[in-house]
Amino acid sequence: MRSYLVAFVIAAVVAGILTPIVRRVALRYGVVASGNSRDVHHGAVPRLGGVAICLALFLPIIGILFVESGVAQAFEDQVPRVVGLCAGGVLMCTLGLVDDIRGVRALHKLIFQVAVASLAFFCGFRIEAVLLPVIGELAMGVFALPVTVLWIVGIVNAVNLIDGLDGLAAGVVFFAGLTNFVVAYISGGVVPALIMAAVLGAVLGFLFYNFNPARIFMGDSGSYLLGYVLAVTSLVGSSQKASTAVSLLVPVVALGVPIFDTLFSMVRRFLERRPLFSPDRGHVHHRLLDLGITHRRAVLILYGVSCLFTVAAIGIYFGRSWQVGLALFVASVVVVGLARFVGYFSLAHLRKRQQARVRSRETELLRRVIPGLAERFEQAGSEEALMQELVAVAKEVELSSLTLAAGDHQVLDWSDGVDNTRRILSHMSYPLGADALAQARLSISVMNDFEDPQMSPQTDILLQVVADVLATNLRRLGSDLAPRTSELPVQSAPRSAEPAALAVKAR
Repeated sequence: MRSYLVAFVIAAVVAGILTPIVRRVALRYGVVASGNSRDVHHGAVPRLGGVAICLALFLPIIGILFVESGVAQAFEDQVPRVVGLCAGGVLMCTLGLVDDIRGVRALHKLIFQVAVASLAFFCGFRIEAVLLPVIGELAMGVFALPVTVLWIVGIVNAVNLIDGLDGLAAGVVFFAGLTNFVVAYISGGVVPALIMAAVLGAVLGFLFYNFNPARIFMGDSGSYLLGYVLAVTSLVGSSQKASTAVSLLVPVVALGVPIFDTLFSMVRRFLERRPLFSPDRGHVHHRLLDLGITHRRAVLILYGVSCLFTVAAIGIYFGRSWQVGLALFVASVVVVGLARFVGYFSLAHLRKRQQARVRSRETELLRRVIPGLAERFEQAGSEEALMQELVAVAKEVELSSLTLAAGDHQVLDWSDGVDNTRRILSHMSYPLGADALAQARLSISVMNDFEDPQMSPQTDILLQVVADVLATNLRRLGSDLAPRTSELPVQSAPRSAEPAALAVKAR
């Protein structure tokens, strides 16, 4: 136990020291996330945190090998798995690093991930059987390789997809890693337990800088690395107690949040007849924000859900038949409750409404305003007059609130003054201009008369038109809020102009 504690502490300290250093390097070379229409952050945030996590993960392990002979012996007894875990983790981190800096095509990323997952399979990380209720143990046979690759690649991308709010992916990984550590420790798996102890420390040290408001993101380098390590260690954590078929149910429940989000996102895109892997703003964390929940509270809610999944997973591992059933029942209730809470079950209703061409009230109001919008905005001779006309439009189409911000500076802040706690709101944010050129962002809230937290596609498109017309007229007036005419290096500080006179308060 002492070695595990030492690995945890050293990893946490190393991550705490390296993360701000990596942050400064990322800012210096412009490796930052500037935000787009799907992101919830504003401004430029460095995204190379995965490098600090990777170093914090492996450095204490290497150091302990030279001090603890018992740990070194355990690693020598499992050289192929150690090579597969360490080499695969570094390769996944490298792939994410290249993607963070230069960008990698989705197909090329998938091919690389499959290759690394295949390496893990041949190094001993295998799913050779799956335990099914009633049916019993089902041997994979020749399908062991594709099933194992599917598991590893799936978990890697599930962790990547859940990385949408400050501190969310790191917290989810911490709870899932805690499950893997407990299982490995009780079953006597020295290698996976030590790896998991280092993961927990590295994630905790990084989370100090990543929790809202985040000063750095882990990026793809961090999410790919952590997803890979979780996926492979879960296949050996309980190997000394039972077969892989029995242990596989434990990580599935422990990783309930990212798996749930990935599966429901694919189902939603299928129902909406869109590509299954197309990006959107419909993930579970986005839906929590759309319900009006603050950024930090949304993260804490998902932390709580992850904690429940962790308890259920540990209960499945240690429990008897009735205890396993109870744990699965609790996990199922959590999944259904979360799906109901964030509105996933309203998808069928939304689809029927679209097919029937039933439009919401805000859509009909926007359709009346849009034809004359350009002419109205062009009559504004100053930025202040343009803001006043924008507020007039917001009142006409019965928006709930409207804000215009440049970085952290709010230029316009308007609301209809109605108590938002008694109604269902849809929220959306639009950059003024192309993502790479935008200097300001228009955020809008609309009361939803269909009791659905998701804004209808028709309303979303019409509001985007409003944002585009506004951007065109800001450029006409030579405003500092107008999008840049060419792509320039992203600055981390907001613009210096302070047009406080333009701020409109109607609360």
